[in-house]
Amino acid sequence: MSDQGLDEAIRAVGGVTELARRIGISQPSISNWSRVPAERVLSVEAATGIARAALRPDLYDEQLGKIDEVDAARAQEYALLAVLLTRAPNAALLGRIAKLRGDATPLGLAHAALAQAADGANAEKIAREFFGLFIGVGRGELLAYGSYYLTGFLNERPLARLRDDLRTLGIERVERQPEPEDHAAILSEIMAGLISGQLPASVEKQRQIFDKHLAPWIGRFFADLEAAEAADFYRRVGAIGRLFIEIETEAFTLPA
Repeated sequence: MSDQGLDEAIRAVGGVTELARRIGISQPSISNWSRVPAERVLSVEAATGIARAALRPDLYDEQLGKIDEVDAARAQEYALLAVLLTRAPNAALLGRIAKLRGDATPLGLAHAALAQAADGANAEKIAREFFGLFIGVGRGELLAYGSYYLTGFLNERPLARLRDDLRTLGIERVERQPEPEDHAAILSEIMAGLISGQLPASVEKQRQIFDKHLAPWIGRFFADLEAAEAADFYRRVGAIGRLFIEIETEAFTLPA
C-alpha cells in the first residue's frame, strides 16, 4: 500500500529518481521505502517543499505542540545545512532559499545574504561550484568529515566512536549511503532529527552528540568553507554554518 506523504513528495519533484538525486541517496533505496523514514523527513521536506506534517503525520501531528519555536528553528537550520552539503541546490530549491528572510542579527544577515545569492542564481554554475568544493577531480578543495579534521585521515577513530554513540540511539547507517556518518551533512541531519523529536533523545543526549562529534571540528569546517577559493554561493552557506554553530556551542554551555 502506498503512503500518501511519500507519494506527494515524489509527485512534487517529478519522480523517484529526482527525489533520490535531491537528497543524495540511491533510487533503489527510495523505491524500497513504504513511507519517508523518520531520519529523512527534514531532508525530504527541504528538497520538495512538502511539510513534515504531511510527510509523516504520525510523527508530527503529535510533536507539533511539543516543540517550541526555538527548537523548530534550530532543526530547520540543521536541515537546511544538511541539504546544501549533500548536493548542489536545483532551481526549485534556490527559489525557496531566495524567500528566506533575515533580521539584524549576524545570523539573520547571513540568511539575507544567502537569499540574495540564491535569487536568480544559475543552478548549473552552483553545481560546478559544489563539484569543485566537495568532489573535484581526485578530491575537492574541502573534506567535510570529522575524522579528517580531527586526525588528518578519513575513516579513523572519531568515526568509530560516532557509530558507537549513534548505535545507542538506534541509528544505523542507511544501505548504499556513500558517505560515512561523520560527514557534515549527515551530522546536521542527525541533529535536526534529534531536536525535532524524529529521533527520540533527551536534551542531554543532544548535548553529548554535539559536544563529542560536532563541536570539536565542524565550526572550523564552516569557516574553511566561508574562505574557500572555489566558494561563491557556498561562501554564504559557510557563514551561516559558522555563526549557527557558534550559537549552538554557547547555548549548550548553559544549564538545561
